[in-house]
Amino acid sequence: MRALRGKWVWLWALLLLLGLLVLPFLFKNYRVFQFTLVLVYAIAILGLNILTGFNGQISLGHGAFYAFGAYTAAVLMDKFSVPYWLTLPAAGAVCFGFGLLLGFPALRLAGHYLALATFALALAVPQLLKYKQIASWTGGVQGIVLTKPDAPFAFNLFGQPLSADRWLYLFTLAVAALMFLLAWNLLHGRIGRALVAIRDHPIAATAMGINLPMFKSLAFGVSAGFTGVAGALAAIAISYVSPDSFTVQLSIFLLVGLVVGGLASIPGAIFGGLFIQFVPNIASDVSKSAPAAIYGVLLIALMYLMPTGVMGMVRRVWVRLRAGSTGLPGQP
Repeated sequence: MRALRGKWVWLWALLLLLGLLVLPFLFKNYRVFQFTLVLVYAIAILGLNILTGFNGQISLGHGAFYAFGAYTAAVLMDKFSVPYWLTLPAAGAVCFGFGLLLGFPALRLAGHYLALATFALALAVPQLLKYKQIASWTGGVQGIVLTKPDAPFAFNLFGQPLSADRWLYLFTLAVAALMFLLAWNLLHGRIGRALVAIRDHPIAATAMGINLPMFKSLAFGVSAGFTGVAGALAAIAISYVSPDSFTVQLSIFLLVGLVVGGLASIPGAIFGGLFIQFVPNIASDVSKSAPAAIYGVLLIALMYLMPTGVMGMVRRVWVRLRAGSTGLPGQP
């Protein structure tokens, strides 16, 4: 029975992959661009989830790591003509280093104190990017305009050519699949169990021999690295970076996406990315005069109906379905 269930899982996974590969050829370029940003936000939310959902450290400053990753990619492409795909590991490494540096002082902070410290980082970074002494690198308030990479080969499907936007979607999809696989292996191994133990009971985790400073700093570094890769992908897809694109509102949106998708849930990052990208547009379509009010109402309704996020609701439905099929009482 377990082997049969495993085959069905693989079958559904292959069908999902096929659907995602075909998806960009069913829509126009702008919609494909939006789907690309969904994947980018999903990677960033996944990085935040490693820190907050699995390790219990609250961050309101991940927009800063997103900015560091975007500017690393933009500077390498603009000043040094580095191929766009080579900027991703560089952005991840730079943000991993920044995350480790922030992780050490964060060891003395927890809860709302850590949230305020990271919030200060999110406030400071856009202003630092405008600093005139580094404006020759960052472009100052004008930012950096990039050239969107073209598809490396010609291809047509359903009468639609492989445009630059469709190619970047497929490229981002491949990177996202790799990042989700890395996160899955990391969080379902020894390191993941240590992070969860620290989140649930730090004193007990220390008594079991877990090195709290090392693992908490590592969580910050890995989380920042994932978010930096997402920022680099965003810079490549949008082909433009500026300090005003990385305000503190971005950090808040990433946290909202995390809660909407579900804490400590790897697939939940996808739902969080969909929420960040499309719900503000829906709110704007509903009311041109007060889109923020509509957005707030939708968010409140979602949290009322699904207090544990989308994946929390999916788990509850799955438990009830399994209980009904086996005749056992389900959990509430």
